[in-house]
Formats: sequence, structure tokens, C-alpha cells
Amino acid sequence: MSAPFIAVDWGTTNRRAYRIENGEVVQTERDDMGILSVPAGGFPAEVAALRARLGGLPVVLAGMVGSNRGWHDAGYVACSATIEAVAAAMAHPEDGVAIVPGVCVDTPTRADVMRGEEVQLLGAVAAGLAPADALLCQPGTHNKWAVMKGGAIADFTTAMTGEMFALLKAHALIGSEMAGEVDADASFREGVEASADADLLSALFGVRAASVLGKRAPGEAAAYVSGLLIGSDCRARIITPAQVVHLLADGLLARLYTAAITTAGGQAVVVDSHASFVAGITRIRNLMP
Repeated sequence: MSAPFIAVDWGTTNRRAYRIENGEVVQTERDDMGILSVPAGGFPAEVAALRARLGGLPVVLAGMVGSNRGWHDAGYVACSATIEAVAAAMAHPEDGVAIVPGVCVDTPTRADVMRGEEVQLLGAVAAGLAPADALLCQPGTHNKWAVMKGGAIADFTTAMTGEMFALLKAHALIGSEMAGEVDADASFREGVEASADADLLSALFGVRAASVLGKRAPGEAAAYVSGLLIGSDCRARIITPAQVVHLLADGLLARLYTAAITTAGGQAVVVDSHASFVAGITRIRNLMP
């Protein structure tokens, strides 16, 4: 049980706001007012308008709104990051407003950051949707692979899988060949299989060669390239036979990653990402000092 509040998942291009009462969403707003659409100095007014529409309650913001490109830089909690540590490090830019910090890997040999994903990852465990010790995958433009230990984010890796697909399609030589829809079909699975050769760069140029020589039907290349990229990503993380991956995704991404994880020798367990976010943000809010 908890007092009502407003939770906002505020990304670069989109925003989702929820009125949450006793851990349940009772009102939702979604729009394209991401942080890049907010004019300089405009965040206080945007938050005030949201609060007015959703009952004037306290608000907890997560995502890129807390980055150095958003309203207020909320900083990062270093791994191993517990949900208690995240709640203790909340930023408070004004009365009644809290911003969730991101999570980082900061070692002498490696650096990585996430902002927004930590709410879902920690929430999945807090809600019992994933075990306290597990490998979690959150697909997206910048795909996250998180190692959970004792319910904390012990370590994570970010892969630019989705962004690389978009860059190849828009700017690469093979972009003109990348026609057709992407789904977990035969062409996608062929790409996942080909990723086992561990020669991604050559395989990508092979898309051009296959087109020139008439070895791949028009409209199949986009799914094949998606399979190559997602397959390479999954094979880099699945290091033990029958590795279980808890997958925070739905729709197309859930289908694609389930197919790739299975082909790479793992086992995918799909987790409700929306329920994970609600559970995570509610738990963080209840733990706030």
C-alpha cells in the first residue's frame, strides 16, 4: 500500500505518465513530448501541467529527463546497484518532484550507463517477475543486458543493436537492399544462424553481394540484417548451455529476441515490462527518504 503519486517515464522522444494508487495504474497519458521537444527552461511548466491533469500529486520522474540533456542531472548509482541505493540517491529539483538516478559501470577498464531501464530491471525482481539472480535483457535502440545478483544490478552491458540497424539502413551501402518488413521469419532466422560465424562485418557486406548476384529475394534483406545484428548480440551474452534470459519486451521485439536467444542456445522467458516499471517506480517511491 502506498499514497497516490504520478510516475513519468520520460525518454528522448516520448513520454508516458501514470497516476498510481496502491501500486495500480488508474490513469495514463502518452505523448511525443520527449526531452528533445521541451524548450529551454520549459521543464517546470511541463511538469506542472502534468501534475494538474493527473490530480496535483507528487511526481517521480525516470528516464532521460534526469540526464545532462534533460531537466536536472540526477547522477548515477554505481553497480552493484540495489533498489534501496537508487531510492536514496533521488534528486529533488523542486518541491514535490523527484528524479530517479541512472545506474553506471565505472571501473578502470570499462564504463557503461543506463537511465530509465534501471526502474524496469529492479522492478521485475521486486515484483517477483524475474528471480533475484538472473540475466535480464531489455531490447531497444540501446539494448541492455543486466546481471542481477541478490536483486541488485550487479553488472550490465549496453549493445547499440537497434541504432546500428537504423544507421545501416539510412547510410550504409547495403541500406538500399534493406527492404521489406522485419519479423521472426525464415530470413531473420537465417541471419541469426549466420551470426554464429562471428564475422559480422563480412556478413553485412554479403548482403550487398547476395543482392547483386540474385541470391536473396527482394524484401528479405532487412529481416536478414536484423537477424545478424540481434544474433551477434545474443551470442555474445549466452555463454552457458540453455542460458535462461528474462526478456523485458513485448510485441515484435519479444518475438525477435525470443527467436534469436533460442537459436543461440538459450531459453527466453518473456517478462511484462509495463508491470515491471510500475512495480519498480512504486517501490522506489515507497523507499524514498
